[in-house]
Order: sequence, then C-alpha cells, then structure tokens
Amino acid sequence: MHLLNLRIGCNDMDKARSFYDATFGALGLPASNTPKEYPILLYKLPGGPNFAIGPARDGNPATHANGGTILFAADSDDQVAAWHAAGLANGGTCEGQPEPKPQARGAFGAYLRDPDGNKLAAYHGLEMG
Repeated sequence: MHLLNLRIGCNDMDKARSFYDATFGALGLPASNTPKEYPILLYKLPGGPNFAIGPARDGNPATHANGGTILFAADSDDQVAAWHAAGLANGGTCEGQPEPKPQARGAFGAYLRDPDGNKLAAYHGLEMG
C-alpha cells in the first residue's frame, strides 16, 4: 500500500497558490501548473503522493486539523530556513523558528501555518521510526 494523494482545504485559492508555490519552490519543486480556473492546486511530490489544495467540496468553509501536522523533508538546514522565510513572506505564520529541535533528536526543523491555518513543518536530518 502507498499514499496516492493528500488534500487539504483552503478558502482562498490565490493565497494558497502564492504560499505553496513559494514554500515548495524553496524545497526545489516547480510552481503548480494547474490552471487558475481549476478548483484545486496540485503538486507532485518526488517519490511520494500528490499534494492537493482546494476548497471543501461541501461548500462550507475549509478548516484546519486540530493536532495535525504535515512534514516535508528538506535537503539542508538552509533549505529549511528558506522554506520558512518563503512561507512568512507569502501569508503564513510562524509556529516554530528554524533551529535544531529537541523533540526531533536535534534534527533541524521549522513550523508554519499556511494562510488557512494548516500546520506544516520542514526538517533536514529527521529520521522517522
């Protein structure tokens, strides 16, 4: 079994595109090529699932997961810092500065919330399991 797609909700596609194009760009991914008239943004994560962002299908406002965090791997400490800076410059809020994290055995990481409140992290050197 493997994960095919991970989708999170958003309430403003333009803000989401700006935020995710910038933060994923800092991690080495190209900007989304999903046409603006589509109701979803799609990013193909190397070696992983698709990452999709779009409004809630039921028409209600999208909300973030309480207790949920999505982690991305970075190639260097500098890439983590660039990811964090790109997020702050594009509507995100800080949930943890780029630094070695004691809770991750000293791996270098940072946390952000996207413009809709979804919690994200980027780490370099984090080993799971």
